[in-house]
Amino acid sequence: MRRFVYSAWYLFKPPWDTGIPAPELVRAVAPRPAGRALDLGCGTGTNVRYLAEHGWQAAGLDFAPGAIARARRRCAGLRVTLLVADVTQLKSLDLPGPFDLALDMGCFHSLAEAGRRGYAAGLERWMRPGGIFMLYAWLADDGRTGLPRQTVVAAFEPGFRLTDFELGQGRPSAWYYFERAADR
Repeated sequence: MRRFVYSAWYLFKPPWDTGIPAPELVRAVAPRPAGRALDLGCGTGTNVRYLAEHGWQAAGLDFAPGAIARARRRCAGLRVTLLVADVTQLKSLDLPGPFDLALDMGCFHSLAEAGRRGYAAGLERWMRPGGIFMLYAWLADDGRTGLPRQTVVAAFEPGFRLTDFELGQGRPSAWYYFERAADR
């Protein structure tokens, strides 16, 4: 049922699809040389397109086929990889990594605990040591959807180190900036 609900959003314009790349992403990649980037839960491909247009070898994953279909149209003419895939199964995917940058804008916080573990382990496998992982997630507030900060940070330790944290705008949310630790 959940997959149907999310897929149905893509028949129309999802309310979260602004068509504008995240300002935090724009700011984060500006000083960096282009490399390989992965957008987890890429939706209709706004950020994948931005990255590809700025020299990044960009890949995007989303479990909603309608989202990926729209992303393919949005990214027509660009060299990008777009896959209908489950982010909790990253370890088993055939991706064009390793990645220097990974982005998640609102996917991780919607996963059950077991899915979060699979996501984090898979992301660690696909990220290059020293790579940057940007995560936007809802913060827990009065029992509503969201995760406490310590839960998010602990989910990625010890493979990633939190380097920055900033509160989001509007509903309780935050940007987490992680760096992939050196291989152990």
